[in-house]
This record gives sequence, C-alpha cells and structure tokens, in this order.
Amino acid sequence: MDVKLIPNALLPQINEVANHPLQSREWGDARARMGKTVVRFGSFDGGTLVRSFLMTLHSIPHTPYSLGYIQRSLLPNAAELSFLQDYGRKNRLIFIKLEPDTNADQSARDAVAALRTEFPLVRSPHQLFPDWTMELDISPSEDKLLASFKQKTRYNIRLAQKKGVTVREATGLDAFAQFSKLYFATTARQKYYGHDETYHRIVWETLSPSIASILLAEHEGTPLAAYELFRFKNTLYYPYGGSSDEKRNLMGANAIMWEAIRFGKRHGCTKFDMWGSSAPDARDDDPYSGFTKFKAGYGARFVEKIGSWDLVIHKVGYLLYSKAYVARTQYLRFLLGLYYVMVF
Repeated sequence: MDVKLIPNALLPQINEVANHPLQSREWGDARARMGKTVVRFGSFDGGTLVRSFLMTLHSIPHTPYSLGYIQRSLLPNAAELSFLQDYGRKNRLIFIKLEPDTNADQSARDAVAALRTEFPLVRSPHQLFPDWTMELDISPSEDKLLASFKQKTRYNIRLAQKKGVTVREATGLDAFAQFSKLYFATTARQKYYGHDETYHRIVWETLSPSIASILLAEHEGTPLAAYELFRFKNTLYYPYGGSSDEKRNLMGANAIMWEAIRFGKRHGCTKFDMWGSSAPDARDDDPYSGFTKFKAGYGARFVEKIGSWDLVIHKVGYLLYSKAYVARTQYLRFLLGLYYVMVF
C-alpha cells in the first residue's frame, strides 16, 4: 500500500475509514477554522483510501519549528511512520505526538515494541489523553442496563426523576450558551485546564448536528448539568460536560448520564466511550478518581489504551521542548490557583 496525502477530491471518503470523531472530516474542518494547519494522509490500496489519519500542526512560539499531533487515530504501521518521519524532516517538526485509540492488548504492545526497533518512538512525558478510559456496552435493553447499575446509581436516577429533573436535547445557539456556562463554571470550580469559549463554539458549530449533540438537565427552569456528546459510527462519546453547584441534591448528574445512554441507544449506538478515567488501582487523590467512581456506578468497564508516544524528529529540539513544557505547565498551574483564590 502507498502512504500519501489525501487529495481534496477524496475528502468525502474520510469518514468511511476514520476510526474516531477526532479523526473525522468535521474535526479537521473545526481545527482548520481555529487556525491550525491540518494534514490529512492515509494508506491507499491502488486508488482506494483504506486507512486515514488527521494530524494538526502547532507552531512553537519564537522558533521556526512546529510539532505534530495525531489524536485517537489508528495505530500507525511502519509505512505510515516512515511517511510521518519524512514529512516531519521536510516541514521542520521537532516531534509528532501519537495518541492512538488502540486497546493495550498484547498484539498492540508487540506492534509498538517492533516499531520502536525501527523508529525513534518514545513514551511521551507529557501526554494529553489518559491511558485509561471506561466503556459501557449499551446494546442490552434499558431494563437490563438499569439492573446492571450499582444500587446507589439506580436510586439516584429514580430520585432525580421523582424530584422532577428533566433532560432534553438542546439545539442551536441556546444549547451552546447553556453548555458553555456550565462547562466553564465547572473548570473554574475544579481547577483544571479547559479550552476557551472560541474553541468550544467552533467545535459545536462544525460538528453539530452530524456528530455533536448537547443534552441539558434542568429542574423548574434551572440548568443543572450539560453534556456535549459525539456520535460516530456505532459509538457514543462523552468528551465535555459541566454542572452547576445549585440543587446538587437532586442528582441531575445521574439523570443526565442515564439519558445520555438512552440517547445513544435511540441513535443506534452499541458502545458508550466515557473519554478517560483513572486506572483501576488509582488512589483516591487521583484527579480522575471522583468521576471514575461515578462512571463505574453505571457498570462501565476499564479499558487501557496503548498510550501516548512521541515520534522524535529533532532530538536536541525535543529535549529542549520537553524542559520548556514542564516549566510552562508549572507556571500555568500557579496562575490558575491564583485566579481561583482571587475569584472564589
């Protein structure tokens, strides 16, 4: 098979072979609207596209260099890594970060080990996706799913319903406004980094309604929680969410998670990927611990991904970048902590 850039004439075919919403044609369009350089390449059998990849390029300030990022793709094979290596050398990339949506079974581990004997592929010291996620088979009936949930989760769902919490699919600008308010309230409250409003607005405008949908949990007109969900092929994804501090005793979070599952089933999904979690043996002070326990209440199973890997193109530049990244991260954490103290 040949590996080459995907011509514009074949862009409509990308979603036929793409494996994840972050590899979809729409996601590439959204990233281009944000000002990122989008590189679409793939493996061809004759003239037929059989494997596609989406890479974004990110410039490094005050330098002529950039880095590449390929998120939640297929695991590249040797021919595809060779293409990336050549592309990186020609286009002044220091490294290309790979975070495949590939389960860490023995065959995948063996494949990575074999690739590392041929390419400068190193475990990333600053990964963006966690190694673990949680997945739920949502193909059984609603009754069977409810029966598989933990008792406390079932109780909280019924409590929310009894207290009058409702969940609806919101559309248009109203949907984004409600979601945005709850999302940014949550990032401030929990002190974690979130993308800015422009990023989320472009994602919503570009991916809805073909991939993205927003669910909103309310009680007597008060928004309690909002989820932005992605649907791609047979899988429902939960990438973004937010909640209010108001009326938390009404269990709006439990109501919206259950309705998200029902939403996925109505749209023909058989799997629910909950987009990241702690490891099964993580300590209680792990930053993902609380939400991991929440997801576990719905019977979701732990799934380990193959992890984050950097294809190093410029060795010295990579070492310098890694040191600068650590310093920048520490500085941003300081600023976020200061902001939280001043505002709250």
